[in-house]
Amino acid sequence: MARLSQKSLLAVAAVIEIAIHARGQPVAAKALAERHKLPPRHLEPVLQALVHAGVLKGVRGPRGGYELARERRRISVAEIVRVAEATAAAEAGATPALVARVVGPAIAHAEKAFESALATVTIESLCQEAEKHGLVEAEVAADFNI
Repeated sequence: MARLSQKSLLAVAAVIEIAIHARGQPVAAKALAERHKLPPRHLEPVLQALVHAGVLKGVRGPRGGYELARERRRISVAEIVRVAEATAAAEAGATPALVARVVGPAIAHAEKAFESALATVTIESLCQEAEKHGLVEAEVAADFNI
């Protein structure tokens, strides 16, 4: 079974939190970190990478934070995972030859199938699932800001 890194899981959770809690105002990285009991500096690199990838939009200033860059139905989990994993790989450093030449290619083949499955899961579907489980407050505004 393919397994996502903790960083990827947190990135997906952060995007869901932003989709649910934005309500016309950006969600602060500090608020996201508090919800997940993490130091803000832990989430910030992934959030910035998601901004560069066009998944999130960063808003500067005292009431700044993050909001979705496009409709939540147009954001797939696969896209978020690709960004988070690229961030984790950049932090990891050098790769041993056995991993680079043997293990990596074998895993890459399996990951393609897993990524195809993840591409069908959207932030919209996960937000709906969160609502079914009572994890969303009743009044949620539009899911996209221009």
